[in-house]
Amino acid sequence: MRLLSLLIFFIPVIVLGQSPHGDLKGNDCIVCHSPDTWQVDSKTIKFDHSVTNFKLLGSHKTVDCSTCHTDLVFKGTKKECSDCHNSVHAGTLSDDCTSCHNTNSWLISNTNEMHRRSRFPLLGAHQTADCSSCHAGYENLQFQVLKTECFACHSNTFNSAQNPNHVASGFSKDCLVCHDANSKSWSGANFNHDFFPLVGGHRLPNCFSCHTNSSFTGLSKACYSCHQPDYEGTLNPNHVQANFPKECQTCHTINGWTPAEFNHNLTQFPLTGRHIQVQCSSCHTSGYSGTPTDCNSCHSADFNATQNPNHISTGFPRDCQTCHTTLGWTPAQFEHDAPYFPIYTGRHRNEWNNCNDCHTNPADFKSFSCINCHEHNKTDMDNEHRGVNGYVYDSRDCLRCHPNGEERHQKNDRIDKTGNKIDLDNLKLFTTRSFSKERTANG
Repeated sequence: MRLLSLLIFFIPVIVLGQSPHGDLKGNDCIVCHSPDTWQVDSKTIKFDHSVTNFKLLGSHKTVDCSTCHTDLVFKGTKKECSDCHNSVHAGTLSDDCTSCHNTNSWLISNTNEMHRRSRFPLLGAHQTADCSSCHAGYENLQFQVLKTECFACHSNTFNSAQNPNHVASGFSKDCLVCHDANSKSWSGANFNHDFFPLVGGHRLPNCFSCHTNSSFTGLSKACYSCHQPDYEGTLNPNHVQANFPKECQTCHTINGWTPAEFNHNLTQFPLTGRHIQVQCSSCHTSGYSGTPTDCNSCHSADFNATQNPNHISTGFPRDCQTCHTTLGWTPAQFEHDAPYFPIYTGRHRNEWNNCNDCHTNPADFKSFSCINCHEHNKTDMDNEHRGVNGYVYDSRDCLRCHPNGEERHQKNDRIDKTGNKIDLDNLKLFTTRSFSKERTANG
């Protein structure tokens, strides 16, 4: 009887001494089991699951061990989500549940963030759109791979658009050409018009200001193609009669029709001096083409009216630029020193007041007088030149011997500064540019 009792006592000990959990060395039974009932209470369990390289987070903390560990051997349990959780997405999504879900709940609260990592980040109105708007199998939790082009979802919107009619206008089906993906609506479209910048006066209220036939292709960039009525209706000046060029940008800018400015420097007659301030019609009395560029064409009245000296009676040349500049009629200056006689330099500088001091005959500037200005009385000059071969008491002879106005007797021939002999009998008519002693001081 005593032997039977001992056998009964030792059998449980032997059975209990052989763990059904396999190789769990170093773990005492009380880590998981209650010493009173041998039951496992998930609330009081002391086993550190993080040592298994599968830390229990979220809902996994409250799951019964047997849910994942289907037998009492814990070693070798698989760690992938799909090993425990069957996908309801019918293969339309990745088997990696963590790409969308977390351990707290199967519900998804970060749809936008999830989409940001996909091929199609949610922007603008897409951020608040219902998933079923794009994913037809959403009710069955199926998310088939969709195209990312706008037209794939918005073809009906494209085809039904009337302002403007996208189909009739041949618009691109790439919605992003005109619409902003960040926008909350279709309105406020902004087409990139860089090929013809819409700035200045071209910043028009709507597209139909230029695209009058609801056609958005084939328009000419030439100003005249749109502004022919403006060109033909302009009367100040009349563009048609004046035969103005039809390249509006020649005079106008895109900022507006006025003020208009023609770059006269691009022509054969650049505007300088006083010409810059003159009204166009003052010169272009008969149109804007074929206008002569010589001074006399515009200034013949000035030439004819001039009396100091009288240009007509003296036979002055009509090349106004010989004496005048575009800065104004006065002061005028003729190059007298080098080709004729030094009056702006040398001994004669500041010794005369006006042209008539020397040119005593205002009707003939070929003639001149030396003996009227100096103490050149004939008696004294005859005595001073006694013995001078060929001496004659005459201004022209004075110039022969004194070509530079110096007192020293010089050669009989008038020699200019280039070394050439001057024929005094065929002196060219000359004019003068200054008629005051003050002006000649600057000669």
